[in-house]
Amino acid sequence: MGMPSPTPGILADPADLTPAWLSAALQSGGHDVVVSACRSEAVGTGQMAHNERIFLEYERNQAELPPTLVGKFPSRSEESRASGARGGYRSETRFYTDLAADLAITVPACHYGAISEDEATFTLLLEDLAPKQQGDQIRGASDDEIEAAVCNLAGLHAPRWGDATLHRLDWMAGGISDEYVTYVQMGTPVFIERYRERLSDEDAATLAAFADGVKNWVDRRPSTPTLVHGDYRLDNLMFESSAEGVLVAAVDWQTLSVGCGGQDLAYLLGNSSPPEQRRAHEARMLEAYREAMAAQGVALSADQVRADYVYGTFQGPSITMLGSLAVGQTDRGDTMFMAMAERSCAQIRDTSALDLIA
Repeated sequence: MGMPSPTPGILADPADLTPAWLSAALQSGGHDVVVSACRSEAVGTGQMAHNERIFLEYERNQAELPPTLVGKFPSRSEESRASGARGGYRSETRFYTDLAADLAITVPACHYGAISEDEATFTLLLEDLAPKQQGDQIRGASDDEIEAAVCNLAGLHAPRWGDATLHRLDWMAGGISDEYVTYVQMGTPVFIERYRERLSDEDAATLAAFADGVKNWVDRRPSTPTLVHGDYRLDNLMFESSAEGVLVAAVDWQTLSVGCGGQDLAYLLGNSSPPEQRRAHEARMLEAYREAMAAQGVALSADQVRADYVYGTFQGPSITMLGSLAVGQTDRGDTMFMAMAERSCAQIRDTSALDLIA
């Protein structure tokens, strides 16, 4: 069942933002405010959607909302927008309106969320996480930033770990659909051909081996399900250094699914740093995850964490290849996808993960 028709109506274009619309949207979320003026500017590097930082002036602000919010809208790229309309926009909107409040992971507060009946248009008004800064998928991250992201991940996985009711969340678009095996088998040669001059022979062979064994990967998924972000990487994380250490929040929930928690963990570690950095801190990060899960009430052995992690290494090529072919092609996007492919292929070889799907 879809979401009820919202009041005020959904905006497809941030150019249509007005004080009256913002007032009505925030009031619909229970905030006693009247917006007297607004302006916005583009922010972030999203591939599937478009973000704007909205600057607000208030005539009345009993809720003491901040002077800025972030609005999220459909992508301006027709190709990316069509991809998001195949369920990604619905997943993100419903995550914020239906799930986020009951999880322990740090995410921006949502003040308004609505999606159209055809699921091609949506609007979110989210907490502005500044001064947190978006991670950089190409540059990578420090060990402390990666560890903070690992610990935050436990706040997503632990609350619904092994929850038998997860199958009821049938509005999620991410994860492994009936067509997934076909998509990987058909998309892999297209990806390799598109980036042939930038892919090493070794990496191309690793990607091809994944496509050959992808059905086995699906069939051999570990039995304990949980909520999985699906694209838990630096571009979708916001960081801030504080006296308490590194603070992190997760955004971009269009690939939310039910799956193996190791998919998020391996995807994060495999794509957040060059292989030599990942090799040096890998054991430490797996233990940090195990301890964070225990703190949330889920006791896992080191062997189980490691097994789920090795299984999850194939999340990297899966999202990299299918994601690159689903969104509009850009120079930064190509550079990012190449960094992700190289790093995740090295991780697969380092962990001998191909043995799992042979």
